[in-house]
Amino acid sequence: MKDQDAPHITPYTKPAAGWDALKHVAISLRQERVAPENLKALLAQNQPDGFDCPGCAWPDRNHASTFAFCENGAKAVAAEATSRRAGPELFASHTVTQLLEQSDYALEQHGRLTEPMVYDAASDRYVPISWDDAFALVGRHLRALPDPDQAAFYTSGRASNEAAFLYQLMARLYGTNNFPDCSNMCHEATSRGLPATVGIGKGTVTLADFELADTILIFGQNPATNHPRMLGELRDCARRGGSIVSINPLRERGLQRFMDPQSALEMATLGSTRLAGLFVQPTLGGDFALIKAVAKRVVEHDDAAQAASAPAVIDHAFIAEHCSGFDAFRDDLRAENWQLLVAESGVNRAQIEALTDIFIKGQRAIATWGMGLTQHKHSVAAIRMLSNLMMLRGQIGKPGAGLCPVRGHSNVQGDRTVGIEEKPTAAFLDRLGQVYGFAPPRAHGHDVVATIAAMQRGEVKVFIALGGNFAAATPDTPLTFAALRQCALTVQVATKLNRSHLVIGKEALLLPTLGRTEIDLQGGVAQGVTVEDSMSMVHISYGRNAPASPQLRSEVAIVAGMAEAAVGSSLVDWRAYAADYARIRDDIEKVFDDFYDYNARVAQPGGFHLTVASRERVWKTASGKASFLVAPLDLDTPLHRARARHGERLMVLMSTRSHDQYNTTIYGMDDRYRGVYGTRKVVFANADDIAMLGFADGDMVDLTGAWDDGVARRADGFRLVAYDIPRGCLGAYYPETNALVPLASTADGAGTPTSKSVPVLLERSVSYKVMPGV
Repeated sequence: MKDQDAPHITPYTKPAAGWDALKHVAISLRQERVAPENLKALLAQNQPDGFDCPGCAWPDRNHASTFAFCENGAKAVAAEATSRRAGPELFASHTVTQLLEQSDYALEQHGRLTEPMVYDAASDRYVPISWDDAFALVGRHLRALPDPDQAAFYTSGRASNEAAFLYQLMARLYGTNNFPDCSNMCHEATSRGLPATVGIGKGTVTLADFELADTILIFGQNPATNHPRMLGELRDCARRGGSIVSINPLRERGLQRFMDPQSALEMATLGSTRLAGLFVQPTLGGDFALIKAVAKRVVEHDDAAQAASAPAVIDHAFIAEHCSGFDAFRDDLRAENWQLLVAESGVNRAQIEALTDIFIKGQRAIATWGMGLTQHKHSVAAIRMLSNLMMLRGQIGKPGAGLCPVRGHSNVQGDRTVGIEEKPTAAFLDRLGQVYGFAPPRAHGHDVVATIAAMQRGEVKVFIALGGNFAAATPDTPLTFAALRQCALTVQVATKLNRSHLVIGKEALLLPTLGRTEIDLQGGVAQGVTVEDSMSMVHISYGRNAPASPQLRSEVAIVAGMAEAAVGSSLVDWRAYAADYARIRDDIEKVFDDFYDYNARVAQPGGFHLTVASRERVWKTASGKASFLVAPLDLDTPLHRARARHGERLMVLMSTRSHDQYNTTIYGMDDRYRGVYGTRKVVFANADDIAMLGFADGDMVDLTGAWDDGVARRADGFRLVAYDIPRGCLGAYYPETNALVPLASTADGAGTPTSKSVPVLLERSVSYKVMPGV
């Protein structure tokens, strides 16, 4: 690509999407050398008889549309349908050490894996292995462990319900609840925070609610890059006069204006729609204080209204019927110090007032959030405070209003629903044991951070990953790499080569699987797999393209093969499951009541909606009511202590994605909406901070960690880019900056790495130079 040859920074002034999105879809298809017969797959993406997007978990609204994919969804399909192959020839010509020296982008460009490979330590290369021998190797290692908890089973959100259900069944039959998964690194704070307030860790809205909403509050999200189809809902809301507020330290171009590629008029006239009318930019880690400040202001408005005998601002009828703990919550808000709220949030009083006024005016409000809200020390408290704020005005469980956590990977929510959970409930384990006739393990298992720590201590010796890029997605990169290398066996199930396949144990397997876009034939019958999107809709997906290699196996078949080798078939007929996925769905409904008539309901266009009790104003809490929870400001956090040590030189870093990226998959070297082209080694900073620190826009700097554990953490050679971000805050891409995130820095009550609030210092790079082309 031409714009990758000359790195440069050029501010982007166009609307999101539009002709540039179509242009970059075409570039991606050409770059991946997608065969003409595979291009037709795009028209089947997110269609009732097609396949679900292998990218984000945003739901589908209009199955009758000509095309129901976005730019990044098209890139995901192109990456999977590429004609490039990472077969035995690649591994014969490159050692693992040599491949490890390549960039994440270069590794992605090798293409699809074609056959199972095993690591040969003598040559430092992967060499071919038969499927039977690969499964036998997994079985030998697992059976040799003296304690089942010495194995960990990682799950990516790309895994289907069917594969994830078999995976958790295999591991629990084996004897462990060690299920680190991608939820632990993204929306775990949602899953742990919401049950205490509304009774279930899922959102309460569907796409139909977006059609009715008059107010949408967007916390810590960049929809134009991470889930672009959401922009269509925002456009519709804006065009009918609704209010949209972006609450995010970065003022993202993609939320300013949007040109809808499916609008012939906008495309023909180069028109666009203004989206967010207000941009509120809290300091990193300031979300909790900001939300609490808005809640306090709502109470003050209500107090004034009652004193004047005016209509109430708070929905007292909703609270009286549905809530507990309100009086204590209101008293705490009344007593909270305004000066501290303003200081801790980083948002001035005028903007807090403006945000509160919009929220109070709204009659049907939706609050959405992404990882900008979940990857902080107090993320659980922030999400509970947001839930409480919505409860103040009865904005949960009514049409056009509610809570909307926006998940990342296409089935990260579904995997949790069907049992990928390191802290399973007793009720779930009871039912699983009854259906399959065994006693599941009861002790809670390891999440992602605990798994890395256990590997580091030598307590986890076998690591199996059902998809994903564990080594690149996790924090404290050198420590994580060292921990993985201590394992006796690492197993990776994947479609394409990534860094995790090169950070390996003493023995290692690389097992290639079918992609979501590919036809999955078992016994000559095409199999469909199901996923659950962010709004609890379950739908079925059928691939359209021929498999990239005749040696590929489905995730279901691979899990079944490992399970048969590790735990045997006395209780479960794994081969029968692998031959007919409808049998898996039949048994899922035996374990989970909400999946009744699974096969029949998922066969309907659009699938079916799983019950979310809080949507119906049924509260599965201890009190049987939605709970207001009191939480104080914490003025003694690691960030506070680091600032006390380093003063104004202390910066707080958030890691983020570029536009040419999905999770750890790097499709290209550009971040179009932020004006970055041809490079990923940039750090966004406030212009005043750049000057205060004695630098200039364009200088090269190194980032060093300012955690207080004595461990030296650094990421070198980044170009400073002046950007609209609050003072004291920085933004940079991951995985390049994951090395700066301490393993011990996690969200209270969730264990999520605090990748959005990392204390760092900047120093001039020893190899200082201005970026070429700038």
